[in-house]
Amino acid sequence: MYELSNYNEALRAQIRSWLAEDVGSGDITTATTIPAGSQSKAVIHAKESGVIAGLPIAKLVFEIVDPSITFEAKVAEGDHVEKGTVLIVAEGSTHSLLTGERLALNLLQRMSGIATKTSAFVAALEGLKVRLVDTRKTTPGHRMLEKYAVRVGGGANHRFGLYDAVMIKDNHIKGAGGIRQAVEAARANIPHTMKIEVETESLEQVEEALACGTDIIMLDNMAPPMMKEMVSLIKSRSPQTIVEASGNVNLQTIKGIAECGVDVISVGGLTYSFNALDISLDLNAIKGGTAL
Repeated sequence: MYELSNYNEALRAQIRSWLAEDVGSGDITTATTIPAGSQSKAVIHAKESGVIAGLPIAKLVFEIVDPSITFEAKVAEGDHVEKGTVLIVAEGSTHSLLTGERLALNLLQRMSGIATKTSAFVAALEGLKVRLVDTRKTTPGHRMLEKYAVRVGGGANHRFGLYDAVMIKDNHIKGAGGIRQAVEAARANIPHTMKIEVETESLEQVEEALACGTDIIMLDNMAPPMMKEMVSLIKSRSPQTIVEASGNVNLQTIKGIAECGVDVISVGGLTYSFNALDISLDLNAIKGGTAL
């Protein structure tokens, strides 16, 4: 259901580096306390309700640690689960399960936290024709996974990085000498297939962005009455222009912002201000195939 182009060498290399950071020269606690050859079953369960994201990533962590580990997801990606729900059952070497435990849980908890928060924002927009998107305010090294988690939660992605869209913000406007100068310079140097977005904070800036034929106009930190007025102005002059709202968006304000008629609402807090979902792993030692 959710596209995850994560099964590639780039992601595998990241996971290996994260494991190296955690494991270093070896898991000394497990090595000195658990007999070699010990086998166990690990049960991963939710300790609070939320939306689950990251099951394929947790599986990949254990696969890289030890390909012989069996991994069975008991829920589907994007499921809303209740406290106590068993998410995963993994079985194999006790050493391997304990070595991969923390990284698998860290990623699963963080991604599920993002999906859970995104889902709450999506619910607040029910019945309204507006798209909820994230921003580039992500954890360095985790953008691919965090933006994926937003999609699992029902949101969509804004640009992935600095390279896939032109987004002219206040400092670009200052540096270029104005919106027109910035838009014209960008248009002269990008492919015809790439869109240009301009961040605006006033009527004058909206007027200038419209005059330049900007593809997307962002209304930044505008109060709803002014935002509604700007949407009406933009759509009356250029119906095809996409209007995005950003700034001071939370669960209490998002519905009012959406009702102003914007097409897109971007929320940085989806990926930089969330609570990781509480998820735990319990180990049941096995000897000769029988649980102890």
